[in-house]
Amino acid sequence: MKKSSLIVAALLACQLTTYGQQSENVGKSPWGKDDETGSLNLMSNSSRLAILSQIKSGKTYDLSVEYFVGMPSFHALGDPGYQYWLTHTPHGTIVDNPNGLGEAMNRRVSYTGDAISMYTHMGTHIDALNHFGLNGMIWNGFTPEEHLGDKGWKKTGAETIPPIIARGVMIDVKTYIGSLPKNYRITAHDLQNTLGRQQTKLNRGDVVVIRTGQAEYYQHADHYLDNYPGVSLDAVKWLIEDQGIMLLGADNLSFEAFPPEREDNWVPVHTYLLAEKGVMFIEQMYLEELAEDEVYEFAFIAASLKLKGASGAPMRPLAIPIKTK
Repeated sequence: MKKSSLIVAALLACQLTTYGQQSENVGKSPWGKDDETGSLNLMSNSSRLAILSQIKSGKTYDLSVEYFVGMPSFHALGDPGYQYWLTHTPHGTIVDNPNGLGEAMNRRVSYTGDAISMYTHMGTHIDALNHFGLNGMIWNGFTPEEHLGDKGWKKTGAETIPPIIARGVMIDVKTYIGSLPKNYRITAHDLQNTLGRQQTKLNRGDVVVIRTGQAEYYQHADHYLDNYPGVSLDAVKWLIEDQGIMLLGADNLSFEAFPPEREDNWVPVHTYLLAEKGVMFIEQMYLEELAEDEVYEFAFIAASLKLKGASGAPMRPLAIPIKTK
């Protein structure tokens, strides 16, 4: 069964049954009633300076994927794919003379222009806190009746996401457990076991990125989208509640796996992180080079586009290795 069919079936199941339903409510921010960035409040000037001072070389790893027509993306619910088109070409400018300066000028000065159209949750991107909510509210109790206009959310829009500089840790599940089966849900035990083998420890306020190995197939959309593995609810609860992680990321399409692990919520990991705990996360990362070089600890530096009111935005994260004990 295709992933889109599985999701539709899961949605119908959620509407028809409340079996095993669990109590879920949006979280109220410990940083105040106006807070829009949740756990990113764990960053400070001193924490950013501390991690930057530990950089040991200039080698930089790009943790983002390419955007191209036909790229894999979440389209099961009808969201648009990536489109690219040329608005000006060197020869077209000679023919059309759009600047009115004539053939000689346009032959001398070649001009290329282009445009894109895309869903905000495509490629390497971060989910803003308004992306998923619970019971008619999003993080910190903000409601669409009061805070959602025709041009986006007035609260927790992607423009509120600050530049992120923090200690980053990669948990390379693919290398230490092996190839993961379709729809495999990475558990807290898997993460703990992998960290032990890597001899890596987590600290409060870290950015944790999880390698499932799915990015190996990014250039092959059918394989990449075919019931990819994801991160389970118990794993993210361990990371957030026991380890105090500030931000999460993974190299698969939707962070969690489908079909959903619960009958009463088709995206329980999303709602737990975004709506209950105020923790954002990054999807469709590229972690293959970090894994190849066995770089598990690094300075994580990233910023997303300031798309006002949006539920997510493209992001280009970087990893720079740091000194380890």
